[in-house]
Amino acid sequence: MFYNVAKAYSIEDLRRAAQRRLPRAVFDFFDGGAEDEVTLCDNMAAFRRARLMPEILNDVSRIDTKTIILGAPSALPMAIAPTGAVGFGWRGGDIAIARAAVAAGIPYTLSSTATASIEQIADAAPGRLWFQAYILRNKPFLDKLIARALAADYEALMITVDLPVGGKRERDYRNDFSIPFGFTLKNMLDFGTHPAWLSDIIRYGMPVMENLIGLEAQATSSTAIASSVGRNYDASFNWDSLKKIRDAWPRKLIVKGVLNPLDASRLAYMGCDALVVSNHGGRQLDGAVATFDALPAVVAAVHGRIPVLLDGGVRRGSDVVKALATGAQGVLLGRATLFGAACAGEAGASRALSILKDELVRTMQLCGARSTEEINAKLLFNATEYLERPEQAVKYAAA
Repeated sequence: MFYNVAKAYSIEDLRRAAQRRLPRAVFDFFDGGAEDEVTLCDNMAAFRRARLMPEILNDVSRIDTKTIILGAPSALPMAIAPTGAVGFGWRGGDIAIARAAVAAGIPYTLSSTATASIEQIADAAPGRLWFQAYILRNKPFLDKLIARALAADYEALMITVDLPVGGKRERDYRNDFSIPFGFTLKNMLDFGTHPAWLSDIIRYGMPVMENLIGLEAQATSSTAIASSVGRNYDASFNWDSLKKIRDAWPRKLIVKGVLNPLDASRLAYMGCDALVVSNHGGRQLDGAVATFDALPAVVAAVHGRIPVLLDGGVRRGSDVVKALATGAQGVLLGRATLFGAACAGEAGASRALSILKDELVRTMQLCGARSTEEINAKLLFNATEYLERPEQAVKYAAA
């Protein structure tokens, strides 16, 4: 079934299109969060709670969305977050999203658990590439992954630090979705009612998490390779371990999974080049603080020493404005482009970025911000500040 992405006017439209195309078990794997999904929902709700304070009568006929992310130009204040197993939703989905990112002029992050290899992405989508590494107990294997990223000229390494163990994702249990893939009567009926998805699996087989081939000698099938990941997270990874990676990696180092401002300050002090305020999209610790709510304290803690990016809950261009106004250098997009790719491949991922760009430009115009440099705290409504500082109104009246 072909989906006309031009008929999608929001990220939610792309989400619903992906939901129609994918079996419930696969869609819920992408869409769901941990336990009661409190944090998953709160990531989006936190943006909705914030209100913008527009400035009027500025010339907004021309809008500049360009910015600097991690020391280099980006056409938008956005980058692609690492998303694993994309190929289970759309064959070649990782490459599709990477190409959409290159076309949009923004950085792309490849997940360790992607269904495309480090080298395949570098060949198919040459641009600003970052590689995200999960911390595996098999240190020689992890070292080899990082060395491959360096050899393939990835500009940055992203270390995810909020995954000592996997979260409890109950949607997967209810759908009989597991890795290794278990074919039960329930999910076979689910698959059978989605022929477009199923025909691809029958023809080409299950996608493989390419970067993890060889993680375990006995893991020869795609499902066994995927299964080996969960068994190999290193729960003992600590500050000293991260320092060794910092010392060994010669390029930019990003740390993802930061919520606590004390941790943020320590990361800045130890020489990390950027950090990502993230709770893993609500897929790990349910009840964790929403990333937008955590952002102000993290920004304050690093005192401008390193850039702060935000991941989680971004569904609108206005969310991007709110994040930048709170001090983020940019946002990472995970599910937004994933939903697009899952319903229409590269065209869907590109449509997701187009939607967000259009909304970003429109929000900037309506707020009176002509460039990303003009997006700052004054665009966020703070009732207490305005009530306590009436002299501002007097100043403008006198002028």
